[in-house]
Amino acid sequence: MLERHNLVLPFLDRREEAGRLQRLFARREGCLGVLFGRRRCGKSRLLVETLPRDRSVYFLADEREAPLQRAALAAEIAHLLPGFDRVVYPDWDSLLGRWWGEAPAGSVLALDEFQALAAQAGELPSLLQRYLDTRKERACHLVLSGSSQRLMQGLLLDRTAPLFGRATELMKIAPLEAGWILEGLALAGHPLQAVESFATWGGIPRYWELASSFPDRREALRALVLDPLGVLYREADSLLLDDLRDPVQSASILGLVGGGCHRVSEIAGRLGKPASSLARPLQRLLELDLLRRDRPFGAPIRDAKKTLYRVADPFLRYWFRYVAPNRSRLEARLVGLVADAVQRDEARHVAEVWEDLARASVPRLDLFGRAWGQASAWWGPGVDGKPLEVDVVAESTDGSAILVGSVKWEEETDLARAAAELTQAAARLPFAAGRLVHTTLWLKKRSRRTGQITILEPEGVLQALR
Repeated sequence: MLERHNLVLPFLDRREEAGRLQRLFARREGCLGVLFGRRRCGKSRLLVETLPRDRSVYFLADEREAPLQRAALAAEIAHLLPGFDRVVYPDWDSLLGRWWGEAPAGSVLALDEFQALAAQAGELPSLLQRYLDTRKERACHLVLSGSSQRLMQGLLLDRTAPLFGRATELMKIAPLEAGWILEGLALAGHPLQAVESFATWGGIPRYWELASSFPDRREALRALVLDPLGVLYREADSLLLDDLRDPVQSASILGLVGGGCHRVSEIAGRLGKPASSLARPLQRLLELDLLRRDRPFGAPIRDAKKTLYRVADPFLRYWFRYVAPNRSRLEARLVGLVADAVQRDEARHVAEVWEDLARASVPRLDLFGRAWGQASAWWGPGVDGKPLEVDVVAESTDGSAILVGSVKWEEETDLARAAAELTQAAARLPFAAGRLVHTTLWLKKRSRRTGQITILEPEGVLQALR
């Protein structure tokens, strides 16, 4: 029988994923469901919350030898099938054969961290394929979950893999959207703190849960991230080891990008390598959602000269910005000095994440009675030939209008000046001539003088992003 765990964090979102799993469990013939994605995103919690309690077996694999894993799995199955663990299973075929032979119709076997099992038993994927293909009438469902995206994709998405094409549901579990942090960290009514917290922890539920044990964010940061004894001090190292064959090169690239090198030419120059040699490692980091590619609004995908690379996840961006370059001082237990330096610079980091949230919110908001496509920044020469940068640019879905926005994270904004500068910038955009242009400000705090310009603040943005 499945046992619920007492977890601090409420079960947030995942409605679509949970619905898909529940529909799979209700099917009349045996099916395969697969969950994969970065560690700590909530795959295990999703399984615990959605597996049918009276007909499920949940097993969390580890790095032990195969005979010990079989004994542990048999003990879990014994909660549903009494006596199942009274037998020593000499191989996986004997254990799986008995499970598929005796499990009641509609039963679910969930193998979490499946890549650890497969690493100890290379024959396991082929055996599972055989039972899935030959015992469908038993209506016993199988769910495989794993945090190593590289290994899980190799086991399930590689055309030569035994389980390729067998999955009825194949879901990549992503971090939660920013708006859920209001509920996750009990920050309803405190949108500024919520933005700062998201800029620190990103959308990883486990990080929120760890942070919730501390009285404030700064203390949590110091204890969890900056202190060498902290749970998250080596988090980036662990993530890279999970998914990359060459974590040293990947850590070097992420460190350079996190430190301000955003162009391939800059990264290659700092590494002393030709830019062409970075194509594959950069692509792998993009596939794992560790890096993202930014281009000016309207720039073609293949325009490499205008492409900028950024660390995609707020927490990892924070880690590579503040932890990686300070490892020596942190290991020397100068945590207080580093924490003070981080605090002095942190507003710059939060401002960048606030810009990301502003752009992400555009398609979710009802602005000027129109629906909007994805928003991007824009940079390049204006119509006057002078350099121009705009924080937010989006096109309406009917193509008739352009949205132009400025994003600020400051205690007090001169609204008249900000509105005038935005209007001037919009007029200089080379693609704005002859088109209807709407302007919007995203502000940390609303100015006392509201004027006529549309203003968006953290609370509205966060409510949209959930």
